[in-house]
Amino acid sequence: MAALGTIILTSNPHRRMTVNPRAVLAGSNSKMRVPYELKQGQSRHFHKLPSGLKMEFIFQKGHGEKLDKSPAQPPPPLVFVHGSFHAAWCWAENWLPYFSQHGFDCYAISLLGQGESDSPAAAVAGSLQTHAADVADFIGKEIRLPPVLLGHSFGGLIVQYYLSNIGNEKLLEMERAHPFLAGGVLVCSVPPSGNSGLVWRYLFSKPIAAFKVTLSLAAKAFQTSLPLCKETFFSASMEDELVLRYQKLMTESSRMPLFDLRKLNSSLPVPRMKDSFLGIFVLGAKDDFIVDAEGLNETGTFYGVSPVCVEGVAHDIMLDCSWEKGAQVILSWLSCLNRDQTLGRSR
Repeated sequence: MAALGTIILTSNPHRRMTVNPRAVLAGSNSKMRVPYELKQGQSRHFHKLPSGLKMEFIFQKGHGEKLDKSPAQPPPPLVFVHGSFHAAWCWAENWLPYFSQHGFDCYAISLLGQGESDSPAAAVAGSLQTHAADVADFIGKEIRLPPVLLGHSFGGLIVQYYLSNIGNEKLLEMERAHPFLAGGVLVCSVPPSGNSGLVWRYLFSKPIAAFKVTLSLAAKAFQTSLPLCKETFFSASMEDELVLRYQKLMTESSRMPLFDLRKLNSSLPVPRMKDSFLGIFVLGAKDDFIVDAEGLNETGTFYGVSPVCVEGVAHDIMLDCSWEKGAQVILSWLSCLNRDQTLGRSR
């Protein structure tokens, strides 16, 4: 497929930024056989990690009405981390345009082995530790201000591990520090103990649902069954045409598993945060087929916050037909966070 705009391959978008009308990677360069077409004002970049591998990120500059109209207090950048079978595109579809219109610079990354990012020479894309380290390297080198880090599903677990390692002295000594954040948002996140509890609860309370989840995710049947894909990720009212489009993108997004799940579960739960004053927001979806209410409450309890569960949306809250509901709740929280931080600086 020919490019419809300019692809920027430089690292930091603030160094050489041009606004792309619309852009896709040329077919010979695309790792996904179904390339994602960027929206107005979005640009694709590649961040070079210490390993030499390149990690894709999609950038959209903030514009429009800002939460804080003071020029001395810009809103924090937002960095989005996807979960399994997704990549940066899942945020670029709806939430990047939404939050950029409210003044936030938005960065959506594709973890290694996903989307247009490079793949490591291994059976899996990485571990909780290596993915968090890649996110930390990206933030440390690409982002000017402390950002708010948002993670969805297994991406939420990566964010949790990142949070627990802010201020880690061993990482500081190794010059692999996790930069400080303005806040963290966990969206339909796998809880701190992992997904084992979710699986066992489903087996005993919802055996049919447990079978479907296993078939859909472990056996990747969502890639070939439109009804199963819809039931796993989206609301029943979602148009089949849109589900089919996302199904194709999800199928192409993940060239290798994010984790070795056995090794992952043996490393959990994630450690507690050292910075207890960092603002954390836990968001769930009422119709989530993957993360149940108990899993959502576990995450909220772990961070000492009351989780918010949005009615009428499913697990892929940022792509679902009512994606605005979750975005609006997060925007409200960001407004409070920004106001509290501004008051804190004025004291």
